[in-house]
Amino acid sequence: MTDRVRAGAALIGLVILVSACGNTGAHNDQPSESAVSPSTAQAGPAQSARPAEPSGTGTDDASGSMIPRYDDATSSEAKTGRDIQQEANLLNHLSDSVNNTLKLPHDIQLVGKQCDTANAWWDPNDNSVTLCYEEATEGLEIYTKAGDADPRASTVNGEIATFYHELGHMVISLYDLPITGREEDVADQLSAYILLTPGPDGKVDPGNVQAIKDSAREFQGYAEAAGELDDADLAGGHSPNKVRAFNMECWLYGSNPAANGDLVGDGHLPQSRAELCEDEWDKLSHAWSQLLGPHLK
Repeated sequence: MTDRVRAGAALIGLVILVSACGNTGAHNDQPSESAVSPSTAQAGPAQSARPAEPSGTGTDDASGSMIPRYDDATSSEAKTGRDIQQEANLLNHLSDSVNNTLKLPHDIQLVGKQCDTANAWWDPNDNSVTLCYEEATEGLEIYTKAGDADPRASTVNGEIATFYHELGHMVISLYDLPITGREEDVADQLSAYILLTPGPDGKVDPGNVQAIKDSAREFQGYAEAAGELDDADLAGGHSPNKVRAFNMECWLYGSNPAANGDLVGDGHLPQSRAELCEDEWDKLSHAWSQLLGPHLK
């Protein structure tokens, strides 16, 4: 099973998980951007799912679909990123996973495009999610520098995590979901939640675990490239890249500490944070199962 298909299976597993928990129903004015960073062990069954109660009314009109589109690329950076997306058939697989699971009230465009900067965003004004080709190219550079045996596969994993981050912005806007705290952090949580949802066999797919790990490594790569942070970085809408990397590792570890103990120490998750991660994941998983339940097919 390819990582692209695994990402779709994660959403299918999400439907099964939330259904088993008993869910029966429950804006941004500017594009929500990932700025200059992506949003981006054999795991056993998730240990933290609680029975989820309806949090609102579901979306009755499910006539919409997510429609993938690859725009032209002219720069060398954009052409490289476009090739990465197209060779993986990435946008098609991600669209299929959304169409099989979410009730969309109208069509949503999923666009790969040349942006002349590394970025990704959800735009509620034209109902589209954009994955910039340049972000894939920058990811490829990070994983190549890290010495990955297959940096293109790692790049696609990072793109998958980025997409689900933007999907977080999309569902918050589309379904008018109540959230507390910074939306960028909440969108990161959704990305982790979807990828770490057990599949039909009750297990988290190892490919999705690797996508979380690769996303965290990409955040670390961006942090190293950026150097020392200034006040503008610390006051921004996104948490600093290194914080986002630790968050992704924490949620992965918290979802199944026995399977993901390799993430603690040795330059990864500090023990002091790891001790909090099971409870952190439990609350995250519980909240998102409630929020998304009414909007799943």
